[in-house]
Formats: sequence, structure tokens, C-alpha cells
Amino acid sequence: MPRRLLILVLACVFAAVGFGWTATPVATTKPRPSIIVHAKAARYVKKRPKPTLGERVAGIALKAVGVPYSWGGASMSGFDCSGLVHWAYGRLGIEVPHSSYALYDMGSRVARSRMKPGDVLFFSGLGHVGLYLGGGRMVHAPQSGRNVEVVTLRGSHYGTRLVGARRVAST
Repeated sequence: MPRRLLILVLACVFAAVGFGWTATPVATTKPRPSIIVHAKAARYVKKRPKPTLGERVAGIALKAVGVPYSWGGASMSGFDCSGLVHWAYGRLGIEVPHSSYALYDMGSRVARSRMKPGDVLFFSGLGHVGLYLGGGRMVHAPQSGRNVEVVTLRGSHYGTRLVGARRVAST
């Protein structure tokens, strides 16, 4: 086969594969075995469960990691701790106060062993809050001069200062 023709044939094959052009199977009265195998396998494929409201809030708050701390801030230009909680819940249409003290009166109490993503965490004096992410971690806006960050509770001063958790929105 001439080199030029070979290049043309290969180009057509790559184009067909690249554009997803495939032959359409002809309908038959008997199902093809490969179709039966796929249909049976589909029963065993685990579908990922729909994320809970708390997981969605936690995911939204994670988008703010790296944003600078700003006292009174509640936007991507700057957050304070309660502003981050206010902003994350607000993205889902849930109004919560922009005050750590007022947040403490919202929702229901949650034991430390039962915390779930999206729960609001409170620290000694109630002057600081964060959002629980799961796996012993939280996202929060720490203080002036720092950025929104993810920290581990265990082994940090945040873990020893945790005084409560509240579930603001049901899952």
C-alpha cells in the first residue's frame, strides 16, 4: 500500500475514534450476550448517595480556603469566622445569623461523637466558630493576618477548646 494512502486511512481511523463514530448494531430478535452481562452488572454498581445538606455546606465553605480573614467579612473578599458560616449556609438559601453567639442558639445540640459535616463548632467563650468537615477536621476563618483554613481538631488547641456543636440544618 502506498505511504500516502496508508496515512489517509490511518487519519480516517483516528478521526472516527476521536469523534466517537462507531457502527450502529443491527437490531436482532435475540439479545446480545454482552448486553445481558452489562445489565446484570448494573445491579451491583453502587450509586453514590446524594450529598446531605451539611456535606453541601461544608463543600461550599471549602471553596473559601485561602481567602483572607476580614473582621465582619462575609464574602469571598474576606471572612470572619461567623461570616464564613453565614455565607456558606446562605449559598443554599438558609439564613443564619452573622454572630457566633446568636448561632449558638440555632439548631440542635450535637455530641462530639455524632458530629457530621456542616455542623457548626463553638469554642471556649463562644467567640469563635468553624464548620465541621468530617474526619476530625474543620474549616474556619482564624484571625486577622491569616486566611480561611482547614485544621484538624485532634492534637490542636482547637480540639481542647471545643465547647459544643450545633446542627443548624437537618440533613
